[in-house]
Amino acid sequence: MNILILGAGGREHAFALKLSQSNKLSKLYVAPGNAGTAQCAINVHIDPVDFQAVKNTVLENDINMVIVGPEAPLVAGVHDFFLQDEALKNIPVIGPQKDGAELEGSKEFSKKFMKKHGVPTAAYEAFTKETLDQGKAFLETLKPPFVLKADGLAAGKGVLILNTLEEAKAELEDMLSNEKFGAASSKVVIEEFLDGIELSVFVLTDGKSYKILPSAKDYKRIGEGDTGLNTGGMGAISPVPFANEDFLKKVEDRVVIPTVEGLQKDGIDYRGFIFIGLMNIDGNPFVIEYNVRMGDPETEAVLPRIESDLLELFEGVATQTLAEKSFKLTSKTATTVMTVAGGYPEAYEKGKVISGLNDVQGTTVYHAGTKLTEDGSVVTNGGRVMTFTSLGDTMEEALEKCYSNIAKVAFEGMNYRKDIGFDLKDL
Repeated sequence: MNILILGAGGREHAFALKLSQSNKLSKLYVAPGNAGTAQCAINVHIDPVDFQAVKNTVLENDINMVIVGPEAPLVAGVHDFFLQDEALKNIPVIGPQKDGAELEGSKEFSKKFMKKHGVPTAAYEAFTKETLDQGKAFLETLKPPFVLKADGLAAGKGVLILNTLEEAKAELEDMLSNEKFGAASSKVVIEEFLDGIELSVFVLTDGKSYKILPSAKDYKRIGEGDTGLNTGGMGAISPVPFANEDFLKKVEDRVVIPTVEGLQKDGIDYRGFIFIGLMNIDGNPFVIEYNVRMGDPETEAVLPRIESDLLELFEGVATQTLAEKSFKLTSKTATTVMTVAGGYPEAYEKGKVISGLNDVQGTTVYHAGTKLTEDGSVVTNGGRVMTFTSLGDTMEEALEKCYSNIAKVAFEGMNYRKDIGFDLKDL
């Protein structure tokens, strides 16, 4: 099979490496890809949201399946574009159609979906610029801290957790009246704060059946001890120690099954990943949010733990035979540590030469924000640059591999957290 992956980050490099292990694969393309995907696939320099360019790439390279990495093409309707095009309609797309992608595209839509189908989540209300005063009044009914979420896509940065009522009111006004997150915050969801330990559970579904992938916990804050500004993710651990068999059974019964059945009841033909952001509150799961694709950097910790042929699983999604596919996981722990550009998540420079990559041993480096120069050098091309992922019998063993290999690699301004997994060591 000839496969096209849409996207350019660590998640897409992880997909590419995993798929390259399949004996079902003929040729692999990534659009636009990065310096890492160039090592295991053919990069195609197009914008994944330019659907005409995607179509041309698919037809020119005899593509048999398209795997969508990031959320933007899904929310923009890339799957629908394929179904409506005579030349593309029989080429499977792994990722939901536009109606299913609303689970991530609109926070209000997802909260209404949860409420309708009995999925446990926090109490909430949604407000616009016109109902700003009602929003401030609603804040007064809640206990701090206060959670404000931009309704639309905000690159993982549209969620604010505020400790005082005054701050919350000021930020609500900034989001609605001053467009703090642009069009994404033209509507804001305010919800009660859930106090517990966060984790993510990933589901692959063909619209009828599903496979529950390994759980993971990511670390969003730039600073150690979970301090400082939010990022796209600084590291991840899989599995999560407290996500034992009993807890995951609750997740399946109370969250996964109602979600998959709810999509069916609502007439949404959903084929792809469901990322379920959860809070563990006294041993009970509550949903914080849905995403309609794999997370990044969680993908880099989850995929290495899957021992089954990923392409065969994707075939099952495409043909709605996922239930028949074998699914095997390693018991080992995967840890992922992200290296980022100096200054990230605020202003940062690109084009810094990366050295030492050939010295890495026993750890997989997934490229996120990198590119190849004409002379063959690998340089930085984003805020999050590379993840280092290791497997070990324990979390501590895997982390030791990550950090010892990070020490061999360098680029100007390189930064990373040295405490990934700090809150899980005693669990």
